[in-house]
Amino acid sequence: MVDHDWLSERFAEHQDRLRAVAYRMLGSPGEAEDAVQEAWLRVSRADTGQVENPAGWLTTVVARVCLTMLEARRSRREEPAGALPPEPAAGIRPSGQAGPEDEALLADSVGIALMVVLDTLTPAERLAFVLHDIFAVPFGEIGAIVDRSPAAARQLASRARRRVRGAAGASDATRSQQREIVDAFLAASRNGDFGALLDLLDPDVVVGEMRGSHAVAAFFSGRAQAARPALVDGVPSAVWSHHGRPKAVFTFTIADGKITSIAIDTDPDQLHDLDIVFLRAGDKGRDEP
Repeated sequence: MVDHDWLSERFAEHQDRLRAVAYRMLGSPGEAEDAVQEAWLRVSRADTGQVENPAGWLTTVVARVCLTMLEARRSRREEPAGALPPEPAAGIRPSGQAGPEDEALLADSVGIALMVVLDTLTPAERLAFVLHDIFAVPFGEIGAIVDRSPAAARQLASRARRRVRGAAGASDATRSQQREIVDAFLAASRNGDFGALLDLLDPDVVVGEMRGSHAVAAFFSGRAQAARPALVDGVPSAVWSHHGRPKAVFTFTIADGKITSIAIDTDPDQLHDLDIVFLRAGDKGRDEP
C-alpha cells in the first residue's frame, strides 16, 4: 500500500510533463490522454523497488506506449493526427504577452507546421527528436527505448532535425507574410482606410453572408478598434477581448497575398478550447502601449 501511494504521488507529480510528452509524440490530445492512462496501468503493475529516477522512468514508459501507438498508426496507414487542436491544459492566456521565446515555442514546437513534418518521420525518428530536442532526454535513454545504441539514437534525431529545420524555413516565411497581412488589415480597419482594405482583400472575399471586397471593406472600415493580433492554435489571427476575456476570434484565409475569407467565431465554448497567445503589433512585433 505504501508503494502504491508513493507511485500515485509520483505519477500525479509528473503527469503534466507526461501528457506533454505524449501530446508532442502523437499530435492529438485524445491519444495523448489514452497514452498516459495506458502508462499508468503499466506502472501500477510494475515493481518499483529498483526505480531511482521516477521522472525518467515514467517518461520512458509513456514514450514506449507512444512508440507502440505510432507504429500501429503507421502499419494501419492512418491519416496523421496532426490537425493539432489545442494542447491539453494549455488554455487561453488572455492576459499574457508573448515574448520571442514564447512565440517561437508555440509556432515551432507545437505549431501545425511542425506536426505536419513530424507525421512524415518514422516512429523512431519522431521519438528521438521529440524526447531529445524538446525534453532533453539523453540519447542513452532514447536508445534503450527504441532498442538502438546511443549513437544510432543521435543519428535518428539528427535526421529528424534536418527535416524539421527545412520545413521550418518555408513555414516561417508563410507565417511571417500572414502576420504582416493580418497586422495591415487591423491597422486599415482601425483607421477607416477603405482603400487599404480593398488592397488587402480578394475581390471575391467571403465573410459569413457577405461577399465581395467592397462590402467587406465597408463593414470593417473604422472597426476593429479593440482587436489584437494573436496566434490562435499557432495560426496568425485576430482576437477581440472584453475585460480580459476573448469574445471573438477572426481567422483569415490568405491566398496569393490577398484575404479570401474571414471566419468570425464567437461561441464561448469553442473559444475556451482555443490556445490563444497575443502577439506584438507592428512590423518588428513590438507590444502596443
